[in-house]
Amino acid sequence: MSEHFPGRKLRYYLTIPGPCPYLPGQEERKVFVHLPPLEAISVNDQLSAIGFRRSQNIAYRPACQTCHACQSVRIPVKRYELSKSDRRVVKANSDLVKAFVEAEASREQFDLLQRYLKARHPDGGMMDMSWPDLVAMVEDTLVRTHMIEYRLNGQLIACVLVDALNDGLSLVYSFYDPDLMSRSLGRYIILDHIDQASRAGYDYVYLGYWVKNSPKMDYKARYRPLEGLTDMGWREIDPEA
Repeated sequence: MSEHFPGRKLRYYLTIPGPCPYLPGQEERKVFVHLPPLEAISVNDQLSAIGFRRSQNIAYRPACQTCHACQSVRIPVKRYELSKSDRRVVKANSDLVKAFVEAEASREQFDLLQRYLKARHPDGGMMDMSWPDLVAMVEDTLVRTHMIEYRLNGQLIACVLVDALNDGLSLVYSFYDPDLMSRSLGRYIILDHIDQASRAGYDYVYLGYWVKNSPKMDYKARYRPLEGLTDMGWREIDPEA
């Protein structure tokens, strides 16, 4: 199938069904499209607005036949107010040094990623990621992509790959030191990007897909207000409804 964008006709492809990583007993299938090199930024912006996510130079979204549990979600940063719990997390990580770096992979990042996956996702599909896989994930990009590194006493303890869209920041993938769970680093990364987006004048922080009743995705439901992509466009949703 294909779809017209200004100056470009995109061709979409379907993956074959496979086991769903989020809901037992379900099968997942994705529709994907190759980002055109000369128009990757504008096309990625438009596709993100209709629920696509980027992986390297491909944009994809779920196209499952029997399940529609995946929902694109984003945080409207101008309406987000830090809770007491949020402020405690921010304060607990106020000693971290943050750095904006180009989208280039490092061995230091790879070592941290391996520790994170082994502790947090030992049965996940990314567990067998190799060094070339990380290089591809970080560096194969045609859009506005960067990394944010967080350090404690000079040691890398958290990292996030981010796309800058026309209306927000899209968190592509994050990982952190699994031995520092008391710091709630995953949560801090999101709160920090809400602040970054607000300071930069963006409207949203895109969190990817939320899947109700999936323990792996529960963390996204704690951010309120939260907007989800529905049949009527982006609407504020209540994850507990």
